[in-house]
Amino acid sequence: MVETHAPVEVRQVISEKTSAQVRDILESVVKEGTGKNAYVAGWRIGGKTGTSEKRDENTGNLITSFMGFAPANDPQVIVLIGLDTPSARSGYNVSGGTMAAPTAGSLLNDIMTYMKVEPQYTEEEKAAIDT
Repeated sequence: MVETHAPVEVRQVISEKTSAQVRDILESVVKEGTGKNAYVAGWRIGGKTGTSEKRDENTGNLITSFMGFAPANDPQVIVLIGLDTPSARSGYNVSGGTMAAPTAGSLLNDIMTYMKVEPQYTEEEKAAIDT
């Protein structure tokens, strides 16, 4: 670890209830939405995909992104992956969900493993591991 920063609480911006709702919504983005490519068995990952046009609309160039955090129920780590003008892969749309999300999921998996955070497997994930 290079540096550690302790949070300095200035004021409470949102309620714990609202925070939990937002975390649940962002976790659903990875479970069943546009961020499903960030899914990694054993980790509760929440996130948000992004795809935007660059300033010069005539080029068709995009910036894709994915912001992810884990574990979704008790966030310890947050990552932001941004790709400036990514190349389309065969069969893939250029979007944050297809381009940036897989990298974020892999990175969160590596970080959580390094931090020795225990994975939280669902019953379905446990069954898949056993087969």
